Amino acid sequence: MAPKDKPIELHGSIWMTVGGENLGGPGRVALLAKIAECGSITQAAKAIKMSYKAAWDAIDNMNNLAGEPLVERLTGGKGGGGTRLTRRGEQLVKNFKLIEREHRCFVDRLSRQAEGIADDFLLLRRIDMKTSARNQFLGKVTQVRQGAVNDEIELEVAGGQKIVAIVTHESTDGLGLHPGADAFALIKSSSIIVVTDDEGARFSARNRLTGTVSRVQPGAVNTEVVVELPGGGTVAAIITNESSNALGLAVGARVTAIFKASSVILGIPA
Repeated sequence: MAPKDKPIELHGSIWMTVGGENLGGPGRVALLAKIAECGSITQAAKAIKMSYKAAWDAIDNMNNLAGEPLVERLTGGKGGGGTRLTRRGEQLVKNFKLIEREHRCFVDRLSRQAEGIADDFLLLRRIDMKTSARNQFLGKVTQVRQGAVNDEIELEVAGGQKIVAIVTHESTDGLGLHPGADAFALIKSSSIIVVTDDEGARFSARNRLTGTVSRVQPGAVNTEVVVELPGGGTVAAIITNESSNALGLAVGARVTAIFKASSVILGIPA
C-alpha cells in the first residue's frame, strides 16, 4: 500500500503537571516502575536507557513537585542498601497506568472516527490556496510525453476531463510529475476562448472543455461566463461584452471552452 493510501491514525501521550511544572509522563513513570522492579536506580536507569544522573535529577524533581517522596533510599543491609518506591510512589505508578489505559482507549475511539480526515485536511489546504488564476483543477497525471525541449503533461480532472499542459523538463522533474501523481492546473480566465459551435472546426489550442453555461455576469467592458462541466467542475472565461452578445450567450447554452496548453500552469499539493 502506498504511503498516501494508508489510513490516518491518531496517537497521543499523557503527562502530569503540578502548578504548570512537568511532574512526569510515560518516561518518568517507567523509571519509577523499574525502580520498584529492580530495587536499584542504576539498574532501572540502564533498563530504560537513561543516564544515572538524569534518573536522579528526575526523581528529585518528582519528589519536590509531589510534595512528598516518591522514591526513598535504603541504607545498610547485606546488599549495601538500595532504593524503593514509597507507598505514594507505588500509588502514582498504579494510577498513572490506569489513566494511560483509559487515555489510549479514548485515542483509539477518535482514530476509528478519523476516516477521511486526511482527505478533508488536503481539501482545506486546497481551498485555502491563494492564486490570481480564476480556474483551478485538481487531478492526476495520466501521461507524460517528453519532447526535445519541453514535456507535454496530461492531467485527468473531475468528470474524466483531460487538461494538457506544456512544461519544461526541469519543471517535470522538480514537481515530480509522473503518471499517478496528484497535481493541479491553473488557467487564467482571460486565456479561455468560448466557442458556441465547434462542429467540424479546427483549432490550434490543445484543450477543449465542453459544458453548459451556468452564469453570465456582464460588466462595464467584459463579461464573465461560467461553464458547468460534466462531473461538477466549472470553468470561467472573461470575454468582451461584444463577443458575449454576438455569441448569444445565455444560461443553459452549450459551449466549449478552449485554451492553449502553454496557458496552463501546473503545481502540486503542498
